[in-house]
Amino acid sequence: MPYSKDVDALTTLLKQNPTWNAIKPEHAARMRAQNKFQTGLDIAKYTAKIMRADMANYDNDTSQYTQSLGCWHGFIGQQKMISIKKHFGDTSRRYLYLSGWMVAALRSEFGPLPDQSMHEKTAVSGLIGELYTFLRQADSWELNHLFRDLEEAQNAGDNAKAGQLISQIDNHQTHIVPIIADIDAGFGNAEATYLLAKQMIEAGACCIQIENQVSDEKQCGHQDGKVTVPHADFLAKINAVRLAFLELGVDDGVIVARTDSLGAGLTQKIAVTEEPGDLGDQYNSFIDGDVIAKAEDINNGDVVIKQNGQLVKPKRLASGLFQFKAGSGEDRVILDCITSLQNGADMLWIETEKPHVGQIAAMVNRIKEAVPNAKLVYNNSPSFNWTLSFRQQVFDSWKEEGKDVSAYERAALMSEEYDSTDLGKLADQWTADFQRDAAREAGVFHHLITLPTYHTAALSTDNLAKGYFGAEGMLAYVKGVQRKEIRQGIATVKHQDMAGSNIGDDHKEFFAGDAALKAGGKDNTMNQFG
Repeated sequence: MPYSKDVDALTTLLKQNPTWNAIKPEHAARMRAQNKFQTGLDIAKYTAKIMRADMANYDNDTSQYTQSLGCWHGFIGQQKMISIKKHFGDTSRRYLYLSGWMVAALRSEFGPLPDQSMHEKTAVSGLIGELYTFLRQADSWELNHLFRDLEEAQNAGDNAKAGQLISQIDNHQTHIVPIIADIDAGFGNAEATYLLAKQMIEAGACCIQIENQVSDEKQCGHQDGKVTVPHADFLAKINAVRLAFLELGVDDGVIVARTDSLGAGLTQKIAVTEEPGDLGDQYNSFIDGDVIAKAEDINNGDVVIKQNGQLVKPKRLASGLFQFKAGSGEDRVILDCITSLQNGADMLWIETEKPHVGQIAAMVNRIKEAVPNAKLVYNNSPSFNWTLSFRQQVFDSWKEEGKDVSAYERAALMSEEYDSTDLGKLADQWTADFQRDAAREAGVFHHLITLPTYHTAALSTDNLAKGYFGAEGMLAYVKGVQRKEIRQGIATVKHQDMAGSNIGDDHKEFFAGDAALKAGGKDNTMNQFG
């Protein structure tokens, strides 16, 4: 409801309740405006519609791809969205990503953990709730400044400026954006997946990403030892997530089905199959094994399957896991992706070993033969050595074209000596163009970096520690942090205000009138920053 109309409605309401006469309708309307979302479900329903609209826009125009950065704390997510609004004017097509890797490494009560689903399940939904708490506070913080300016204009009798400010308030764009949230491999059986998905949705998640690894063997997508599950097991978890969305009334919730088959060489189970060519039989056709010529070839405890009309003894490790055929990864990826999209998933995530548009496009084009509007969420992972990868891609391209590459040593292209070379500059341009190219050529709807703020926190802390505890002393903070905050207009330079001090002062006045003891008077040192 527009602010002015809400003031009128509250004026009528307060008149009907004479004992509430200390409450000013302007204050109540202001507090309502500064709190646009009452529950996480409100957020999930709102952001699901945004994401669905973005998906439709991308289908019509691939330049309309979306992006996000992974955030491990509510404050990090908040500052990211404040920065986006400051630099670009709005938050369109910019999301948040919640990384299971960062939850494990930074948010577990056990301390830092590897990305193996060992952290507490509730840490995931807890971080979603925390992120949205900070984004809602950013709304309140930004609107609070507008309302203070409005009050000042009204007291000065400047009706034109007051009208402009009311328009800004009524048309304020929220910092609330979709979160793509990582549920790992579902943290247990399908019932466990359903229960956690409900918590995540209730906290505000409109999009849940789930992977086809074995839950209790889960590994980071960029590490070895990944074990996948048969399609029936994975589809049961997709159904569990969909039913969680439907139960909670988020009818257009989004499911991203991730396949780790490109790098996974193992399976825990042999799939159930009833006839040749069914889904279970297709999965089993990729299992490596030895053809059995005679009964004597079967040893005690051996497992035997029928594969392509022949009896085969699958290769089983000491762990009991079965091995896939070498070189079968891409074909397994295609089968995974088509099966997921045809059974309830909305988008795909293909975990690759390098950022190569051609490689991604080759797989996506095969998927699109069965599902023409297939779309990807793609991990622009810090696990890739981006500099080396793109320099090697340029090197290989030049070599294929017959160009002289004798001035470059392919294995040593990470060296700083190549930074200013033609190869280095072109590789940087290819890196800058990667997201646009992959959106256009490889069906990538959403580009994310899983754990960038893990790295930025470490890098900035290293720079500050080096100077502060060294010869620079306090200058390291002043020159490297505060001076930059002031000159770049970073809101945190007024950290008391960013943390809600001004909002609290205004509420004190709302609650206690002239008796309010405020923190923002003339002796507040934050006044040094204007």
